[in-house]
Amino acid sequence: MNKNKNENEIKNDASNLPLRTFDDIPEPNKDAKQIVALVKDSGRVTGYKLSDGTIVNKTDGIKLAKQGGITGVGVASRNGNEYLKALPDGDDNNNLSNLPSVN
Repeated sequence: MNKNKNENEIKNDASNLPLRTFDDIPEPNKDAKQIVALVKDSGRVTGYKLSDGTIVNKTDGIKLAKQGGITGVGVASRNGNEYLKALPDGDDNNNLSNLPSVN
């Protein structure tokens, strides 16, 4: 879902407090991939492995997510740096921080 009235209504609803941390919640395309692993360098996320085996760097992953190419994530930012964050769904197992790492 792009920035629009519906997203703002959702984010302003007190029952959706976790969604307020997102800058953008893109609507995934029907062929969107999932992130299945994180690419890390010295403990920092530098990229993502997708469900089709493709590995993208962090910048390209954010762009792809914004275009609807990755499902289950939104875009957040901290100190001016954008990053992907799993959408809250009540299942901690699929949070990005719980995914395996690949080199």
